[in-house]
Amino acid sequence: MREVTEHIVIVGAGAAGLMAARELARAGRKVTVLEARERCGGRIHPLPDAEFGYRAEGGAEFVHGEAPVTRGLLREAGLPLHEIAGERWSFDGTALSREVRDDPHEAELQAVLRNLKEDLPVAELLRRHFAGENYAPMRRSILRMVEGYDAADPERASTLALREEWMDGGHAAQARIDGGYGALIDFLVADCRGFGVTIHLDCVVSAIEENGDRAAVRCVGGDVHGCDRVILTVPLPLLREMALPASAREKLAAAGDIGFGNVIKILLRFARPWWQERHQDLAGMTFLLSDRTIPVWWTQYPSGQAVLTGWFGGPHTAELDSLDPKALIDAGLDSLAAIFKLSREDVARDLVAAAATNWAHDPFARGAYSWATPRTRAAQEILARADGRVLFSGEALYRGRDMGTVEAALASGVETAGLIRRG
Repeated sequence: MREVTEHIVIVGAGAAGLMAARELARAGRKVTVLEARERCGGRIHPLPDAEFGYRAEGGAEFVHGEAPVTRGLLREAGLPLHEIAGERWSFDGTALSREVRDDPHEAELQAVLRNLKEDLPVAELLRRHFAGENYAPMRRSILRMVEGYDAADPERASTLALREEWMDGGHAAQARIDGGYGALIDFLVADCRGFGVTIHLDCVVSAIEENGDRAAVRCVGGDVHGCDRVILTVPLPLLREMALPASAREKLAAAGDIGFGNVIKILLRFARPWWQERHQDLAGMTFLLSDRTIPVWWTQYPSGQAVLTGWFGGPHTAELDSLDPKALIDAGLDSLAAIFKLSREDVARDLVAAAATNWAHDPFARGAYSWATPRTRAAQEILARADGRVLFSGEALYRGRDMGTVEAALASGVETAGLIRRG
């Protein structure tokens, strides 16, 4: 049997940390994972089946695009994936209607994007090329997507990073996993343990030290884990709160060129799908867009679950920063009441279960996910370097590469493990 000669400590048991742990343990390394939460998964956060009737997602939910790493893992785990079909609807302040995606300026936008040689923020692109009043609907649509879907600030968000998504017209495939992302995390955790990975929960890392060819990871409470190398996979805001060696701090300085956005997510389970009863045409609705406080909603179509999920992403989530989960649920009910021209009491009458998360308030996330600025790629190259005892990994190192957050995290975990195996 091959002798274990290197001990790796991984900070964070989210998708990136578990993937790196599995790859390194399979390659014969001794691996210890330190996780601050009482559970694995990080920003993948399954909610209780008993409350929602299925394993609902309080965090990541959709598989976006091709996602080859994610889909490969799902095949290994034997977890089916279902593409999302159905209709998109919108509320214009007066009436509900099926969303018309054909923009008269679509060809012009794509021509500008194809010919773009130098990156610039999205807001600047719109000011330079689409400032006229006739472009106003297109500008609103683009800004809504950048702020809501990407959780990004248009004044800083990279146009080139979003170009492929736009060139596709926003039609990239989306899918859900049977059993949710939680089932995929369960598979990774079991695989890690099967390969001998040690996972410590409730272990908040406060400092990392280097001493020659060794490193030490210190946890709140006094535990110290000596090792050969450390992989940090926690969200960017948390990295800035750790005491790190000088070499790691120098690399981390580049992280200021990677954006980090927030999302508020609200799940409401009802006794019946009352929206279909009120508007029979909504039987096939997947997404519903509006200008309400909670602007985006989706169903579990084609599942029969009577659940509506509210979503609010981007810098404007700060406007709701003072609201606790109950107040966020009330804001969601108010938004639905306005869209469907009902009272909040009418909407809430058949409410069975509810959950709301402002990810900026989560102490071990401080937000939802990263997004790319025009300087992000250079920052990622600095952070991904394998010099020193401390390495960085996670979805932030893959933003701007036309992949979803979980896929980016998994791919980064694979790449970081490969750097250690090769060197």
